[in-house]
Amino acid sequence: MIKSVAFLRAVNVGGQGILKMDTLRRALEDIGLSNVKTVLQSGNAIFEAEAGDAGVLGRKIEKRLRAALGVETTVVLRTFREIERLIRRDPFGDEEQGRAIKRYMAFLVKKPSGRFDLPLISAKDGLEIFSIEGREAFVLSRPIHGRYGFPNNFVEEALGVAATTRNWNTVLRLAPIW
Repeated sequence: MIKSVAFLRAVNVGGQGILKMDTLRRALEDIGLSNVKTVLQSGNAIFEAEAGDAGVLGRKIEKRLRAALGVETTVVLRTFREIERLIRRDPFGDEEQGRAIKRYMAFLVKKPSGRFDLPLISAKDGLEIFSIEGREAFVLSRPIHGRYGFPNNFVEEALGVAATTRNWNTVLRLAPIW
Protein backbone atom coordinates (compact mmCIF):
# COMPACT_ATOMS: atom_id res chain seq x y z
CA MET A 1 0.00 0.00 0.00
CA ILE A 2 1.18 3.47 -0.87
CA LYS A 3 0.51 6.39 1.49
CA SER A 4 -0.60 9.41 -0.50
CA VAL A 5 -2.12 12.86 -0.16
CA ALA A 6 -4.92 14.23 -2.34
CA PHE A 7 -5.05 18.00 -2.64
CA LEU A 8 -8.39 19.16 -4.04
CA ARG A 9 -8.41 22.37 -6.05
CA ALA A 10 -11.06 25.05 -5.38
CA VAL A 11 -12.74 23.27 -2.46
CA ASN A 12 -14.01 25.30 0.51
CA VAL A 13 -12.47 28.52 -0.79
CA GLY A 14 -14.36 31.75 -0.20
CA GLY A 15 -17.67 29.96 0.33
CA GLN A 16 -17.39 28.13 -3.00
CA GLY A 17 -17.05 24.40 -3.71
CA ILE A 18 -18.31 23.48 -0.26
CA LEU A 19 -17.39 19.94 0.68
CA LYS A 20 -17.62 18.61 4.22
CA MET A 21 -14.56 16.61 5.17
CA ASP A 22 -16.64 13.66 6.48
CA THR A 23 -18.30 13.50 3.07
CA LEU A 24 -14.91 13.58 1.34
CA ARG A 25 -13.61 10.81 3.59
CA ARG A 26 -16.61 8.58 2.84
CA ALA A 27 -16.35 9.24 -0.92
CA LEU A 28 -12.69 8.17 -0.89
CA GLU A 29 -13.47 5.07 1.14
CA ASP A 30 -16.28 4.22 -1.33
CA ILE A 31 -13.74 3.91 -4.17
CA GLY A 32 -11.55 1.56 -2.16
CA LEU A 33 -9.03 3.83 -0.46
CA SER A 34 -8.14 2.92 3.11
CA ASN A 35 -7.06 4.70 6.29
CA VAL A 36 -8.54 7.94 4.92
CA LYS A 37 -7.99 11.02 7.06
CA THR A 38 -8.83 14.60 6.18
CA VAL A 39 -6.67 17.54 7.18
CA LEU A 40 -8.23 20.92 7.95
CA GLN A 41 -11.23 22.06 5.89
CA SER A 42 -9.36 22.91 2.72
CA GLY A 43 -9.66 19.73 0.66
CA ASN A 44 -6.71 17.69 1.88
CA ALA A 45 -6.99 13.94 2.36
CA ILE A 46 -4.40 11.36 3.35
CA PHE A 47 -5.02 7.73 2.42
CA GLU A 48 -3.50 4.40 1.47
CA ALA A 49 -4.02 2.79 -1.93
CA GLU A 50 -2.62 -0.01 -4.03
CA ALA A 51 0.32 1.03 -6.18
CA GLY A 52 -0.79 2.25 -9.57
CA ASP A 53 -1.03 5.19 -11.93
CA ALA A 54 -1.57 8.39 -9.92
CA GLY A 55 -3.25 10.08 -12.91
CA VAL A 56 -5.83 7.30 -13.15
CA LEU A 57 -6.50 7.45 -9.41
CA GLY A 58 -6.82 11.25 -9.49
CA ARG A 59 -9.39 11.05 -12.31
CA LYS A 60 -11.26 8.32 -10.42
CA ILE A 61 -11.51 10.56 -7.35
CA GLU A 62 -12.64 13.52 -9.49
CA LYS A 63 -15.30 11.37 -11.16
CA ARG A 64 -16.59 10.08 -7.81
CA LEU A 65 -16.83 13.56 -6.31
CA ARG A 66 -18.61 14.86 -9.43
CA ALA A 67 -21.09 11.96 -9.66
CA ALA A 68 -21.89 11.47 -5.99
CA LEU A 69 -21.59 15.01 -4.66
CA GLY A 70 -21.76 17.36 -7.63
CA VAL A 71 -18.34 18.77 -6.74
CA GLU A 72 -16.15 19.85 -9.67
CA THR A 73 -12.51 19.77 -8.66
CA THR A 74 -9.06 18.92 -9.89
CA VAL A 75 -7.26 16.40 -7.70
CA VAL A 76 -3.49 16.65 -7.35
CA LEU A 77 -1.85 13.59 -5.80
CA ARG A 78 1.51 13.24 -4.12
CA THR A 79 2.93 10.27 -2.28
CA PHE A 80 3.62 10.76 1.36
CA ARG A 81 7.33 10.19 0.65
CA GLU A 82 7.30 13.13 -1.76
CA ILE A 83 5.72 15.34 0.92
CA GLU A 84 8.18 14.15 3.57
CA ARG A 85 11.12 14.95 1.27
CA LEU A 86 9.81 18.47 0.68
CA ILE A 87 9.34 19.07 4.39
CA ARG A 88 12.82 17.76 5.25
CA ARG A 89 14.39 19.92 2.55
CA ASP A 90 12.56 23.02 3.86
CA PRO A 91 12.55 25.04 0.63
CA PHE A 92 11.79 28.27 2.47
CA GLY A 93 14.63 28.07 4.96
CA ASP A 94 14.47 30.50 7.85
CA GLU A 95 15.65 33.69 6.15
CA GLU A 96 12.07 34.95 5.84
CA GLN A 97 10.98 33.84 9.34
CA GLY A 98 9.56 36.59 11.50
CA ARG A 99 8.89 38.93 8.59
CA ALA A 100 5.47 40.03 7.37
CA ILE A 101 5.36 37.28 4.80
CA LYS A 102 3.29 34.19 4.02
CA ARG A 103 4.84 31.08 2.51
CA TYR A 104 2.91 29.00 -0.02
CA MET A 105 3.49 25.84 -1.97
CA ALA A 106 1.70 25.26 -5.27
CA PHE A 107 1.18 21.63 -6.24
CA LEU A 108 1.20 21.58 -10.03
CA VAL A 109 -0.85 19.09 -12.06
CA LYS A 110 2.18 18.55 -14.28
CA LYS A 111 5.68 19.86 -14.67
CA PRO A 112 5.61 23.19 -16.51
CA SER A 113 7.23 23.32 -19.93
CA GLY A 114 9.83 25.91 -20.66
CA ARG A 115 12.38 27.73 -18.59
CA PHE A 116 11.53 30.56 -16.27
CA ASP A 117 13.61 33.53 -15.25
CA LEU A 118 13.13 33.46 -11.48
CA PRO A 119 11.87 35.09 -9.46
CA LEU A 120 8.50 35.61 -11.16
CA ILE A 121 6.83 38.58 -9.51
CA SER A 122 3.33 40.01 -9.33
CA ALA A 123 4.00 43.42 -7.80
CA LYS A 124 0.30 44.32 -7.62
CA ASP A 125 -0.42 41.22 -5.49
CA GLY A 126 2.87 41.10 -3.55
CA LEU A 127 3.64 37.62 -4.86
CA GLU A 128 6.95 36.03 -5.79
CA ILE A 129 7.55 32.57 -7.24
CA PHE A 130 11.15 32.08 -6.12
CA SER A 131 11.61 28.39 -6.94
CA ILE A 132 10.12 25.75 -9.23
CA GLU A 133 11.14 22.16 -8.68
CA GLY A 134 9.47 19.51 -10.79
CA ARG A 135 5.75 19.71 -10.06
CA GLU A 136 6.02 22.20 -7.20
CA ALA A 137 6.33 25.97 -7.09
CA PHE A 138 7.30 27.90 -3.96
CA VAL A 139 5.80 31.31 -3.42
CA LEU A 140 6.20 34.19 -1.00
CA SER A 141 3.33 36.60 -0.36
CA ARG A 142 3.95 40.05 1.08
CA PRO A 143 1.19 42.38 2.22
CA ILE A 144 -0.01 45.10 -0.14
CA HIS A 145 -2.16 47.72 1.61
CA GLY A 146 -2.46 45.37 4.58
CA ARG A 147 -3.69 42.37 2.56
CA TYR A 148 -1.88 39.26 1.37
CA GLY A 149 -2.41 37.97 -2.15
CA PHE A 150 -3.32 34.33 -2.64
CA PRO A 151 -0.99 32.93 -5.29
CA ASN A 152 -2.92 30.18 -7.10
CA ASN A 153 -4.18 32.25 -10.06
CA PHE A 154 -0.79 33.93 -10.44
CA VAL A 155 1.00 30.55 -10.41
CA GLU A 156 -1.34 29.07 -13.02
CA GLU A 157 -1.04 32.09 -15.32
CA ALA A 158 2.73 32.45 -14.94
CA LEU A 159 3.50 28.75 -15.41
CA GLY A 160 0.67 27.74 -17.74
CA VAL A 161 -0.24 24.75 -15.56
CA ALA A 162 -3.23 24.01 -13.31
CA ALA A 163 -2.34 24.01 -9.63
CA THR A 164 -3.70 23.93 -6.11
CA THR A 165 -1.94 25.97 -3.47
CA ARG A 166 -1.48 25.44 0.25
CA ASN A 167 0.03 27.56 2.97
CA TRP A 168 3.36 26.02 3.97
CA ASN A 169 2.06 25.59 7.53
CA THR A 170 -0.72 23.36 6.17
CA VAL A 171 1.86 21.20 4.40
CA LEU A 172 3.85 20.93 7.64
CA ARG A 173 0.73 19.70 9.45
CA LEU A 174 0.57 16.64 7.20
CA ALA A 175 3.72 14.96 8.54
CA PRO A 176 2.62 14.23 12.13
CA ILE A 177 -0.66 12.64 11.00
CA TRP A 178 0.97 9.37 9.94
